[in-house]
Amino acid sequence: MSASDAARHVQPALRHIVVPKLWGRALERVLFEFGALSWRSVEAPIVAARRALLGDNAPAPPRFLIRVDEFPNFRAWDPDGELGVGAFERFHEITMSASAPYLLAALPFVSRDPLDPARNERRQLSESELAMLARLASDGVELALHGRDHRTRFASAHRRSELCGLSLEETEALLDEALAELRAHGLSPSVFVAPYNRFDAHQLPLLAQRFAVVCGGVESIGTVGFQSSPQWLCGTVYLPSYPPFYGTAEEILPAAKAQIEAQTGMWVPLTLHWQWETRDAFEALKELLALIAPMSAPWPEFLAAVARSSRLAS
Repeated sequence: MSASDAARHVQPALRHIVVPKLWGRALERVLFEFGALSWRSVEAPIVAARRALLGDNAPAPPRFLIRVDEFPNFRAWDPDGELGVGAFERFHEITMSASAPYLLAALPFVSRDPLDPARNERRQLSESELAMLARLASDGVELALHGRDHRTRFASAHRRSELCGLSLEETEALLDEALAELRAHGLSPSVFVAPYNRFDAHQLPLLAQRFAVVCGGVESIGTVGFQSSPQWLCGTVYLPSYPPFYGTAEEILPAAKAQIEAQTGMWVPLTLHWQWETRDAFEALKELLALIAPMSAPWPEFLAAVARSSRLAS
């Protein structure tokens, strides 16, 4: 392949990244809903760039980045209830048995009714929840901040967000209170997972000051646009997770098989919700982890790559 041909394939993967204007974000969300934008839109330019640069050495196993939302569960007002510590412990033991490293979105407070914007009652974490978080850290689980208490500011299911609409000062106060609460228990997350996958574009610089990586999803398209994953955005690595790698283990399994067969060599952000996996007693989860665990990257490895990239860029 000539140098000009290689450049033609590489350039789309290195395009200048911007947050589209409001109308552009709305259009991208519509295009995503109708399938004109998808995970394939992320994968195709990266795979083409790898082939142009590496030739016959381009095929390689994907590197899955497993993200789990969330603990404590945002509706676990009762820490010993159906979505409490005991149920999560079973999930964690299954991932440990499979040797599958993962990132866990952690809450510093739990709301009594997180879907009611008018009800602001919350509690601190219980002793059993704090003990679980300490165990997770010692077991090598990477912890991310998942907002302050996951209480939405908007009642509509189409607008739910803990951050959207806050001023910069209000955003700073929320983030700093949440981080201080976790740090009081010896936990210092360097990754942020947006509650409901929504935050405003003007909040990104504040997030970038505090976190090496910011995670989003389909809902983020309406606020920061459809972006590749991972990529640098406003001074942080933005890592949105899109279907088919965002869903239940049963839904993700065929896409993971296809990714492995294609030997894309990509970072693949994959998001699970542990409480969804209780519906079949974790059977689909076990099957998925058996497949992807050997190709699941430890999060410290990914964060080290982010740090190296940041040093090279500065």
